[in-house]
Amino acid sequence: MPRHATALVAAFLAGAACFGGMAHAAPATPDASAKPAPEAAKPEDPKPGKPEPVILANHKAVYDLSLASTGGTRAVESARGRIVIEFKGDSCRGYTMQTRQVTVLESGESGSRTSDLRNTTFEGGEARDFRFRTVTVLNGQPSPAVDGTADASGDAFKVRLNEPKKDQFTAAGPVLFPSLHMRRLVQAARAGDTTMSAKVFDGSDDGRKVYDTLAVIGRRATAPANAAASDRDKPLHEGAMAAVPHWPVTLSYFTQGEGERTPIYTLTFDLYENGVSGALKLDYGDFAILGDMTRLELDKAPDKPCAP
Repeated sequence: MPRHATALVAAFLAGAACFGGMAHAAPATPDASAKPAPEAAKPEDPKPGKPEPVILANHKAVYDLSLASTGGTRAVESARGRIVIEFKGDSCRGYTMQTRQVTVLESGESGSRTSDLRNTTFEGGEARDFRFRTVTVLNGQPSPAVDGTADASGDAFKVRLNEPKKDQFTAAGPVLFPSLHMRRLVQAARAGDTTMSAKVFDGSDDGRKVYDTLAVIGRRATAPANAAASDRDKPLHEGAMAAVPHWPVTLSYFTQGEGERTPIYTLTFDLYENGVSGALKLDYGDFAILGDMTRLELDKAPDKPCAP
């Protein structure tokens, strides 16, 4: 399943993969503003001129999960859980992200399923190399670990898997890793672009999937994303985060292919200029889950981009 909101996307998606048919019973219903996937999803180039560097905030965020809506043939009756994400690094040292997601889904048809997912990734500062490892326990039973590396430095995108068994595959590029995808999204939003398409790899699910993605970007805001009286995403209403520019984004994930396709997952969120994400909602098709930020720890931001 897909990582940051690209981490968060991955955490959500990884959780969905753990529930098999419960989460994959139907394709996600796209947001009204979403568009069909382009025939060949490629990263968009920034507008002419050198864009201002995007500095992603080193932070630890906690999101409580709850059921937003349910329906379809395999309805989920309740959902709860928590995601904890710790993101560190910069474009010189590279980016490390540790994610833990515990999710409990209740369904009258398939009963209760509890997933405990732990994921660690490292992305090189120039986004040419990537390491990933995911360990999942489903209803108390460990699943085989997924461990591997990816290389985006050549003409072809290459992935080598170490676990659960040694294997490798290639894919047509260009392919973005999560932190670079996040920086490209911020650059596109700053430039006033309303859409951005890209191929993305984050090592989620079985480590074998490159996704076509389409982001639909809304209008910039600087006031808190939610009303001050709202209990949701409280850490984003307070302190320095309350004044950070942000944009509403609908990010759809598609299996690779030709022509118009229905997204597998659709994530809506507020994209902050420093890479923090709020107002999360992930639509799996038969049900949708909300992520409410309950805690945010921000490291002191650097005054300027790092120097190699």
